Amino acid sequence: MKIVPLLAIAMAAALTGCATVPPPAQPRLDHTLSARGQSERIKYVILHYTVSDLPRSIKTLSTGDVSAHYLLTDTEQPFFYTLVDEARQSNHAGISSWKIYNQLNSASIGIEIVNPGFKETEQGRVYAPFPQAQIDQLIVLLKDIVKRRNIAPGNILGHNDIAPQRKQDPGPLFPWKQLADAGLITWPEASRVLARVPGFMEQLPDLPWFQRKLAEVGYAVPQNGELDQATRNVISVFQTKYRPSQYDGTPDAETAALLDVLTSPVPVVPSVPITPAAPPEAR
Repeated sequence: MKIVPLLAIAMAAALTGCATVPPPAQPRLDHTLSARGQSERIKYVILHYTVSDLPRSIKTLSTGDVSAHYLLTDTEQPFFYTLVDEARQSNHAGISSWKIYNQLNSASIGIEIVNPGFKETEQGRVYAPFPQAQIDQLIVLLKDIVKRRNIAPGNILGHNDIAPQRKQDPGPLFPWKQLADAGLITWPEASRVLARVPGFMEQLPDLPWFQRKLAEVGYAVPQNGELDQATRNVISVFQTKYRPSQYDGTPDAETAALLDVLTSPVPVVPSVPITPAAPPEAR
């Protein structure tokens, strides 16, 4: 008669015992702690135009590889299609950069606005305007997103801001000033800009100054001191937002003044409490 070693019997018994313990159905989580080193994943809102009508915009953004979180219609009473949940990434930004961030898809909400964009004519490129009803709807949504996501004023951008070498949208007819008036974006104070223009007309800064200032605003711009095409493209994008009357990419005095004001915030002077004078009888 063959005798099974005691060690083998003990191991078999141990394995049998383990197999009878069911695995946990859910992980055990303790939510009582919260790390200080954290921030909102969504830091930017990027605005686009669709360069097509509503039906084609819906098809492109809902069935292709390109997407957006929201699509703003151009109907008589505009409304938004919610195409991607804000908690998920949509593929709207592509190769992009702003300040220290690259590939902004992962850190932004994308809003597409139905608009034909531009067409080439004998007189040059002609952009399509945005109906006021669209802008009114957009401002309402942006205010909601800013409040919920704590978006900084400098972080509502156009597609051309984050990809100035390949994109034009939302173009020079997009009314950025209305967003500024609604308290959504930073805007250079007109009086400060006007005060700086004469000085820059007398002495225009050199190209390294323009490139440094554009980078300080947030643009990905060469730092080579040359007025190459890449630098012109960035200047043109900046001008379409803040000086859309002329956006040929020329580094002129008004562009310099706009850059200088944007990168030179007004210092906050602490208020000094005024002590009221004592009444005559108390003197």
